[in-house]
Amino acid sequence: MEINWKAEVDKRFDDYLEDLTTLLRVKSVRDDDAATEDAPVGPGPKEALETFLSMAERDGFTTKNVANLAGRVEFGQGDETLGVLGHVDVVPVDDAWDTDPFEPVIKDGKLYARGSSDDKGPMLACYYALKIIKELELPVSKQVHFIVGTDEESDWKGVTRYFETEPMPDFGFSPDAEFPIINGEKGLFTMLLHFPALGEGALKSFAGGQRDNMVPGDAEAVITGVSVEDASAKVEAFNSANPVKLSVKAGEGEEVIVHVEGKVSHGAQPQNGHNAATYLAVFLRQLSDELANHPYLTFIEEHLHVDHYGEKLGVKHHDDVMGDLTSNAGVFKAEEDGQMISVNCRVPRGITFDEINAVVDKHGEKYGFTRTNSSHNQEPHYCPPTDPLVTTLLDVWEEHSGQPGHEQVIGGGTYGRLFERGVAYGAALPGAVDTMHQPNEFEPLETLRLSMEIYADAIYRLIK
Repeated sequence: MEINWKAEVDKRFDDYLEDLTTLLRVKSVRDDDAATEDAPVGPGPKEALETFLSMAERDGFTTKNVANLAGRVEFGQGDETLGVLGHVDVVPVDDAWDTDPFEPVIKDGKLYARGSSDDKGPMLACYYALKIIKELELPVSKQVHFIVGTDEESDWKGVTRYFETEPMPDFGFSPDAEFPIINGEKGLFTMLLHFPALGEGALKSFAGGQRDNMVPGDAEAVITGVSVEDASAKVEAFNSANPVKLSVKAGEGEEVIVHVEGKVSHGAQPQNGHNAATYLAVFLRQLSDELANHPYLTFIEEHLHVDHYGEKLGVKHHDDVMGDLTSNAGVFKAEEDGQMISVNCRVPRGITFDEINAVVDKHGEKYGFTRTNSSHNQEPHYCPPTDPLVTTLLDVWEEHSGQPGHEQVIGGGTYGRLFERGVAYGAALPGAVDTMHQPNEFEPLETLRLSMEIYADAIYRLIK
């Protein structure tokens, strides 16, 4: 049976954009401060989950909401189950946007909104692909469980809770990365480094970063013992020599406030950003002997600043298939009651988490910090290119895009790694500008249109 997938997508694309606009308007950033028993990761993610499931119910699918943390859309029948895993949560926003991040805007063929590319746009395109198969009443021999989580951008509490009670699909993919395929993902490893309380001294506070998996775009410190005039005298030279914008102003009493604007990037590609917090530490150490010898600031400059591949940290590693280990210092906080830094590494095969721990603990002995590890750490994942799942998805990609397919490994973590036979598949096109986790996030409409076409054909081939 020959199906014109492009024509089927064209019939439904306006409806898709209308539903996507509705979903993008939901401010689904995880908010633990507003979390309740009924909204375990905050009201926004819950609302987004309910909004998506109500769309599926409207379209005649059977759905299930699991504790307002994850949900499922069911289709088909058979002994095997294809899993599709997306998410409705988004990372936080800042004031660097040119438009309202939660009011979708189409400009020059691009849809601007938080979540347009990660992951509401691709996830809903994949859902519409399943909807096409359902509406065409195509014969299938397998089930589909279309699963959505509510905190993929943090610690995956949603899907962890989901799989405590719900069945694990036999194989599957996540529409949350790029084409032609992601069949390998580096390990996800986050360490929290705990320094003593600040106490009395020149450094009164230091803060930067919002999430472990984001390069900090802003950082600010409050200091004493240095005049505004002396600090300001060093600003122009520092800004001229570095790719950040630093400013100084007077605070309360004799306090001086130092602020740095860097460049946000996904934590899996720290080399694409400029870490505002590490640049802040470098500048502060130029202001006085006390700040120059501060253990917290010294460790940041000596072992984290412009250390995208863990060389200064002492954990540099390369695997021929998975590539380089990367390291991102994502969250910094120094206050009266304590100081901490989160370090998020993307780890290829060939080096263990225990080996990384041992190296970092040696630094702890020197600089006076202790280490704890995130409970969300995950080992590297790899689905070989000979697996029928991989070969089928690459065949579909080649036929619809006209471009060659090949295996890829990324540093980002997707839900695809939850399946033993799992991959990530689309929706970003090869060579496209990556705006995930950044201000002015967008996705080209033609990318969303093509991805829906690819997803429809791919899902049908996998379950027919």
